[in-house]
Amino acid sequence: MRKLTFAMNLSLDGYVAAPGDDLGWSTPSDELFQWWSDRVAATGTALYGRRLWEAMSSHWPTADQQPGVAPAHVEFARRWRDMPKVVFSSTTRMVDWNTRLVTGDAVTEIIRLKAEDGGPMDIGGATLAAAAMRGGLIDEYVLVTHPVLVGGGKPFFTTLDDWVNLALVETRTFPGGVLLTRYETRR
Repeated sequence: MRKLTFAMNLSLDGYVAAPGDDLGWSTPSDELFQWWSDRVAATGTALYGRRLWEAMSSHWPTADQQPGVAPAHVEFARRWRDMPKVVFSSTTRMVDWNTRLVTGDAVTEIIRLKAEDGGPMDIGGATLAAAAMRGGLIDEYVLVTHPVLVGGGKPFFTTLDDWVNLALVETRTFPGGVLLTRYETRR
């Protein structure tokens, strides 16, 4: 059974995006950016919702070709393009860069993917992750909490019918007061 992890930047008040999908508060330090890049390198398959896919695919496929690009960004762009990806969307018509599109039921497909052989999977996008949370499919939560209150927007967590018990397995501090906490789901 493949492990499914939900990992995203979030504000201290629990949002992955401020109102208007503003992400300006989550600019990573070099150390945090490298951590995210290493995570992409270790991911067997990334699962994306439409909004996050649109944000990532509008920048990373050619980010390494921009003038004056930092070596870490070149590395991330290459890793991102090479990583197998699945996009869940009923409105997207075309994907590229080692990506497959799923237009059907996300929970059914995630269950199928988890049962396959392969490396760990990351799920990104709060709406897609919410469906996986409600389905009890997430094995690990990685919260990269930035010391900012944005007051609203897209929440990291969704409303659940039942509690999900977690075990803390890692904490790490990054520059600027950013705190990583990693929890495994206790079943």
